[in-house]
Amino acid sequence: MSESIFEENTQKRTAPSRADEFNKSFSQPLAARLSPRKIEEFAGQEHILGEGKLLRKAIEADTISSAVFYGPSGSGKTALAKFISSKTKSKIFELNAAIAGIADLKKILEYAKKLSNSQIAEHRNVLVILDEIHHFNRTQQDVLLPSIEKGEIILIGITTENPFFYINSALLSRFLVFEFKLLSEDELDKIIIGALNREEGLKSFDIELKEDARKYFINHSSGDARRLLNALELAAITTSVNKKGKKVISLDIAKESIQKRSLKYDRSSDEHYDHASAFIKSMRGSDPDAAVYWLAKMLKAGENPLFIARRVLICAAEDVGTANPMALMVAQSAFYAADVLGMPEARIPLAEAAIYVAVSPKSNASYMAINSAMEEVESGPLREVPLHLKDATGDGKEFGHGQGYKYPHDFKGHYIEQEYMPKFKKFYTPSMEGFESNIAERMKKLKK
Repeated sequence: MSESIFEENTQKRTAPSRADEFNKSFSQPLAARLSPRKIEEFAGQEHILGEGKLLRKAIEADTISSAVFYGPSGSGKTALAKFISSKTKSKIFELNAAIAGIADLKKILEYAKKLSNSQIAEHRNVLVILDEIHHFNRTQQDVLLPSIEKGEIILIGITTENPFFYINSALLSRFLVFEFKLLSEDELDKIIIGALNREEGLKSFDIELKEDARKYFINHSSGDARRLLNALELAAITTSVNKKGKKVISLDIAKESIQKRSLKYDRSSDEHYDHASAFIKSMRGSDPDAAVYWLAKMLKAGENPLFIARRVLICAAEDVGTANPMALMVAQSAFYAADVLGMPEARIPLAEAAIYVAVSPKSNASYMAINSAMEEVESGPLREVPLHLKDATGDGKEFGHGQGYKYPHDFKGHYIEQEYMPKFKKFYTPSMEGFESNIAERMKKLKK
């Protein structure tokens, strides 16, 4: 951060006219040139910017308080922060947490303190826009806390990461948290229309965008407006004018401009756990198609196949259980195969196991039984091993170990009723699903 941010520029910050920006040059990316001039121009985020919503009312009244904007790239977080900065009467400072340090923070906080103590101030507040706030460590976050608490600064933190994981609780309790969502296909289409028809956009290029190219751009931008606009601008710049003076953007041009679909998946972020959760829940919910889709997406994004194989093992044990004991064996075999084969072949046994687990009958009776038993061990009555169940080898017989034990194979049906646990308590209740229905029937007969 340079010292220039402290130069005395006391005029209210106003956004330059779009015509001026356009006439200067196309040096700014299309996404920057099309940043919204009013709330109504924002695409998406109706849940926080819709009519009557808290954030919208605060922006319109210039009463914004410290907040965190978090969500995926290209969803409008930075654009909204810039819009707020162009409308407020506050003094604006912009930092990126990836490169800013404590010294930068302290300069701003000192300025804010002097401003709050001043009897005559041209700026009502100090607004700090802090991009990538998740890069700040605990010490840097703690430096901000007193000034936010005293109201000396208003902070808008911007992040793609879940703030509840990356921002300490003391600081987070002073923030309003607003989650931004991926843009829908309709919202992305609205952005394309604006880009093609606005003067500061691509109107001067006289573009004819083919319908299949439009759909390709929307499909492969993965809800990211910035990615969409970058690709559209690249296509516009690199396409030659035809005999009619138009730039016709075809499907082939669109494919060259955006190429590989961007996957919203990062092995170090929430996306990692969200996808794993969707994968397990799809198997648990007996939906093989959804299960294999989330499997494919994780593999395409570079997920470790063994991480996925462990999820299949967990689901086979927890959710299928004794309704189909083979599921755990199939999952274990897939784990071994994935370890030996590696990618890309590992995808095949993983898909086989995930589908097998998904279509298997389900029972969590074993899972519930062990949880209940663990709780009983921790908080229930203390139980000692009955004498007749103790090991009778060695010197055990001299102490009466094993005396009175009835060997089940000596009896009809290889079963004889005897005490196996003092103060009996039931933990396992088989369901009537799959093989477990056979278990339930057998246990019923034995009890008779």
